[in-house]
Order: sequence, then C-alpha cells, then structure tokens
Amino acid sequence: MRLLPLLTIALLLASPPAAADSTGTTARDSLPGGAGMLRVYVNCADCKTDDHEYLRTHVAFVDHVRDPQYADVQVLETAQSTGGGGFELTLTFMGQGRFAGMSDTLRCFTRPGDSDETVRRAFARLCRLGLVRFAARTPLAERLAISCEPSETAAGPRSADRWHNWVFTTSLNGWVSGQTSTRYLNAWGSVAANRVLKNDKFTFSVSGSYYESRFDLGEGERILSTSRSRGASARYVWGLGEHWSAAARASAYRSTFSNMQLDWALGPTLEFNAFPYSQSTRRQLRFDYYMTFHRADYILPTVYLKTAESLWRQGAEVALKSSEPWGSSQISISGFHYLPGLEKNLLSADGSVSLRVLEGFSLKISGNASRVRDQVSLQAQGATLEEILLQRRQLATQYQYYVSLGLDYTFGSIFSNIVNARCGD
Repeated sequence: MRLLPLLTIALLLASPPAAADSTGTTARDSLPGGAGMLRVYVNCADCKTDDHEYLRTHVAFVDHVRDPQYADVQVLETAQSTGGGGFELTLTFMGQGRFAGMSDTLRCFTRPGDSDETVRRAFARLCRLGLVRFAARTPLAERLAISCEPSETAAGPRSADRWHNWVFTTSLNGWVSGQTSTRYLNAWGSVAANRVLKNDKFTFSVSGSYYESRFDLGEGERILSTSRSRGASARYVWGLGEHWSAAARASAYRSTFSNMQLDWALGPTLEFNAFPYSQSTRRQLRFDYYMTFHRADYILPTVYLKTAESLWRQGAEVALKSSEPWGSSQISISGFHYLPGLEKNLLSADGSVSLRVLEGFSLKISGNASRVRDQVSLQAQGATLEEILLQRRQLATQYQYYVSLGLDYTFGSIFSNIVNARCGD
C-alpha cells in the first residue's frame, strides 16, 4: 500500500502537460495560419516586479518576451524629474526585424502626489498607444478597436496656477534602535523650494541632521558619540540655447564631522551639453566648469594651523548618461583644486554600467574612486579611538573607493505573459 502514493506521484510527473486552455494560450497561437503576434520587450531599469506584472496584465494584446533579441518592438523607458516634483516619462518605441526602421517617442507627466497605481496606469496607457502603429501591421489589426473617453475639461481653459510654478517640499525623518547596553539615534530633515521654467530654474534647500550612539560598558562607564550638521544651498540656472547653460551657486554649512564651524561659498558655473537638452532623458554628455570662493571657519585648528581662511576653488566635470537598447550607463570624471597652486586637490571618477551582453546574460558594474588631497579642514589634534570606531570625525586619507559587480543570467521560456500572484512571488 505504501507504493501507491509513490506510483501516483511518478505518473503525474511523467505525464505530458495538458493542452493550454484560454488562460495559458498566447494570442500568437490563436491567429489564423499560425501568424505571430506582436512580440514586445519593455526595457525599464527602474521598474519593479509588480510594475512588469501590471504591464503584462494591462497591455495584453501583445506577447511580452523576456529578452530583446526575440522582440519585434523594444520599448525603452526613461524618466526625469519635473519642476513640479513629478516625473516626465518618456517611452521610445524601436522596431526590430520586420519593423526595422520604425520608431516613435511618446511622453506623459506625473504629479508628486500620484500613487503607484496612477503612475502605472499612465505608463500602461502610453505603452498601448505607442504599440498600436506596430500592431496595425499584423493580423491583429482586424481585432483592434479604438475609443476615446470624453473629457469634461478638454474644451475649457487651463486653470490659473496660483503658485506660479513654485513647488515646496518638506521632509522629516528619524529612527532609533537599541538594546540594554546600546542605543542609536538618527534624525534628519530638509525644506526645499524650487521654480522650474522652460529655460530657467531656481532651487533652494535647507537641511540638518543629528546622529547619536551610546554604549553602556558597565560599572557606570558610558561612551556617548554625537555628530551634527546643518546646511543651506541655492542655485539659479539660465538656459543659453539647446547646448549651453550658466548657473550661479551659493551655499553655507557647518559640520562637526568635518571640523567646520561655518563654510560659505559663492560662484558661477558654465555647462556645455554635446546633445540637445531636449534629448536629456535618453542621453547627456555634459562638460561643466566652475569657480567658487569659500570662506571657512573651523571648530579646532587644522593640520595647516588655520582657524579660518579664505579660499578660491576651481573645478571641472565631464559626465555621460545614456539609456540605450543594449543597457544604460552613467559615468563622470570630476576634479578641483584650491588656488593658488595645484597641491590641494581632489580627483574623482564614478559611474555605473548595465550591459546586456548575451541572450539572458547581463553585467552590472558600479563604483567610485577618488584621490584625496583636499582635506583642508582636517583637525590637527586627530580623532579619539571612539571617534574613529564610530566614524564621527573625518580622518586623513589619500584615497577612497568602492566597487560593486553583479551578474544576472536568465534562461527558459522567452514569453512572460502570464501573471500568477498566488502565495506571493
């Protein structure tokens, strides 16, 4: 009798899968003559699993594939923040194979208070709109229907903006954790205001933070370490055409970690973008140059025996940002030095690259490396053991770096139309 359950399981495992019903059959199989439906790959680096499942559910008239090489159309999603605090979503539709040479770009805007559901709905709607011109060239065209929902505001004038494009954002955060002998406390907050127009923009922010670590060592002995910082910054940017911009910046901050009682700075920036700013969601190649005057007052004397000083600093940055069918990249090289001379300087390179190397195989690399020669605020007396272990004081160093490397490989069925949320993911 004990063999019966084992034989039953073996028969179930050995039996061929049942013919797919209406739930599991792809639309490709239902077309006359076996003609294939539109195969689509959505390239969205910021999308989560739930977002992709939403698209498969609400853009159901196409076959979703998991690798771009199998797609008739690749949909590249990019996003950038707007002056109102929302996002501009840009979908670029690129035909492949039988649709080579066909392309289109559609955009929509979200507001800062929009829920995830609202953003997903806008994304799916834009995706359906862009795919219609491709689907119209397949046998699916006979089954397509177009409708337009009535709008109560379409004929009316746009309501007046009583804020005149000003947007204000406040943020207050904190956490605390501990046990019998330890406690950690962290609080930080900010207030920001910005006004973004087509060619000009103004941003202003004030922020502050407090960190505390407490350790009870027993017998009444206790270690308490704290770190505080406060700062403010403002920037005005002028647009000088499709490739040039200029800006004026001002900032002030104080930090116990950096031995800074008060540092305020003011200076101009000039920028050239090799690509038109209208393409900034897809690609940017920016060259920046700036000159800044600093006035620094230190909490304790520095390694240069300074309690206060005035400094001029000049710097430059080259930054590349690109979102393409093969992946995405964001790389920058920057550096600055204090005048006069070149000995007090900082040179830094950082970036991230995500590459689709082969079918189902992707490579992700990110990192930063800096050569540090600019620690003019480093205190002369050094840091205590507690401050070193708890990272509450800036330490002398000649370099900083971090590297992250990731490999992903996926294989199996190329289709990903079915969504099943039972028992979670």
